[in-house]
Amino acid sequence: MADTHTYEFNVSMSCGGCSGAIDRVLKKLDGVDSYEVSLENQTAKVVTALPYETVLEKIAKTGKKINSATVDGVEKSVEVAAAS
Repeated sequence: MADTHTYEFNVSMSCGGCSGAIDRVLKKLDGVDSYEVSLENQTAKVVTALPYETVLEKIAKTGKKINSATVDGVEKSVEVAAAS
């Protein structure tokens, strides 16, 4: 079985619609064990065995600005690879 990781994203969200958009994409993403979106804390926390880039791209597709992210507590780049 693949190792699970905890990804934490700091995302600019100004309203419930913003956090709702992130909630919807994470809910549809197969392979997510659990997730928590907090408008108050401006965070999206995801527990999954999926690659970091997969989750990052899904959140980026909502159009929200991702300010920073960590994988298992370690800072990661929030650069989204250009679609090929």
